[in-house]
Amino acid sequence: MTTIGIIGAGTVGSQIARAAIANGYTVVIANSRGPQTLTRLIADLGPSARAVTAAQAATAGDFAVIAAPLRLVNTMPAEELAGKIVLDTNNYTIYRDGHFPVIDSGEKTIHELRQEQLPKSKVAAAFTCIRAAILLHRSRPAGAPDRLALPVSSDFPEAVELVTRLNDQFGYDTVDNGPLSESWRFGPGTPAWRRADGTREGGQDREELVRNLKAATRPRPEQ
Repeated sequence: MTTIGIIGAGTVGSQIARAAIANGYTVVIANSRGPQTLTRLIADLGPSARAVTAAQAATAGDFAVIAAPLRLVNTMPAEELAGKIVLDTNNYTIYRDGHFPVIDSGEKTIHELRQEQLPKSKVAAAFTCIRAAILLHRSRPAGAPDRLALPVSSDFPEAVELVTRLNDQFGYDTVDNGPLSESWRFGPGTPAWRRADGTREGGQDREELVRNLKAATRPRPEQ
């Protein structure tokens, strides 16, 4: 049985944990305040989950999910994540984190910065283009006419393959959006991101997502 190490236990991390457990995974989950603060969440998630530290989640997971904002000074357990695929769910959120000049200039994406901070890991931008609260609700079987699609970007084909498989298990199609340098195409302010509000009208199937990714222009820094 595959174990997913999740670093970040807010709305995104906890909903990914629920979807993973519903699909037969075990979960080890951490937050910044310590395992003792996750008692209620673990009780809700059930016996397939346990609370640990971030380093322990990185060590125990066959792969990892980071559901926490990126800081310019790394806060993730880089050595424990070495050699592992890491799914980065972070968006560049200026009102929350402030401006990062290297992103505002277009030189780097938020996910390229994560890769730089985790040089021995294989980072993929994933689950950034859907509201976490509806992740389980909008799940559909393969071939369903109202199945939505999610984008992924990574510099590593094996990471794209893992995300594609996980998306399928969670009930979503996948569109490969190329390397991490292209992950801005589904970031805040882009057509793909604006369409990802969780309703069928606001979500996007594979063809719509491909069109929206192609139509993207880099958002202005104030967005």
